[in-house]
Amino acid sequence: MDFRPDEQDRQLRQRLDSWNRRNPFDVEPAQGDLEQAACRLARQLGQDGFMAYAVPTPYGGARATVQTRDLCVIREELASHSALADVMFGVQALGSQPIVLAGTAEQKQKYLPPLAAAENIAAFALTEPEAGSDAAAISTRGTRVSGGYRLDGSKCFISNAGIADTYVVFASTEPSAKAKGISAFIVTADSPGFALKEKTPLLSPHPIGTLSFDNCFVPQEQLLGAVGDGLSIAFRTLDTLRCTVGAAAVGFAGRALAEAISYSQSRRQFGHAIGEFQGIQFKLADMAAELEAARLLVYQAAWSHDMGEPELRLKSSMAKLFATEAAQRIVDQALQIHGGKGVVAGHITERLYRDVRALRIYEGSSEIQKLVIARSLMRKEPTYGL
Repeated sequence: MDFRPDEQDRQLRQRLDSWNRRNPFDVEPAQGDLEQAACRLARQLGQDGFMAYAVPTPYGGARATVQTRDLCVIREELASHSALADVMFGVQALGSQPIVLAGTAEQKQKYLPPLAAAENIAAFALTEPEAGSDAAAISTRGTRVSGGYRLDGSKCFISNAGIADTYVVFASTEPSAKAKGISAFIVTADSPGFALKEKTPLLSPHPIGTLSFDNCFVPQEQLLGAVGDGLSIAFRTLDTLRCTVGAAAVGFAGRALAEAISYSQSRRQFGHAIGEFQGIQFKLADMAAELEAARLLVYQAAWSHDMGEPELRLKSSMAKLFATEAAQRIVDQALQIHGGKGVVAGHITERLYRDVRALRIYEGSSEIQKLVIARSLMRKEPTYGL
């Protein structure tokens, strides 16, 4: 197993470092400007070739197949500078992947090239008021009608709600079959009966909201995969991208550690730089060790996916669980080292403290990851620790 950075990784990181330096992220967009800033970032990421890493080469992508390792590198580097840039890239990949995995040749040719260039923005509409961790409880109804389906229901906490052009929507087409009766659809923003119901402000800049479907007609050719394949498509997508959430956590944590080291060298108390005190040194050592462990778990999971190794779900869940929980601790300690300055609105550690929190919830909460890990361990002969 060799998941150390290679030359392509280094070149991609150098391009991202240059991109981040050219784009100032010092000022967080106001809520009223959030959607415009989000769209502007998405378009720029597309124009500069980064969104193309979420799509295969035949459809405008950067590589013949989507490499999870590339997605992790991009999210780590973007998150270290801008939570919003990371969100826009991560959600574009999340909304594109179901089409990559389950789309017909015609669907891929129609929808993926504009997503690769960020001419269109993507969204992944799974969550409902009563269907969060329990995705099988989806109640949005997909009723078979002449020429396609009629969607009725609502979705909440949908990233890019109201600014996306292409939505992958999951609905129950056979309620009696429960999880096996859920199907996936490609829904365009201009579909009659489809609307943004409300915007949901979050503690970190993130375009998100509630969608409604009222007699929304979806043509047969926009059914994604076979009838009843919806949850399988959703879970395969999440298994692929879950470790990239861990990569974003590594990006936030890496920036927090760098800021803490810099501040501990410049801040003086009692006649010394605070970094000379053992208490601060111990904090920095713990932060660095946790960050390195998180990074290794994330890139091991990415490597496993790209190599077609077994136990992808287990490795991705471990990576997301550990990296997001560790990042929360690292950011918290960075803020503690900064003292009062760390809680001033607009300070980098205050922003990181808000930015990192949601990662322990979305794309499977920490508690769900523990269930996935435990159930995977119970299904096979014990090997850990041997």
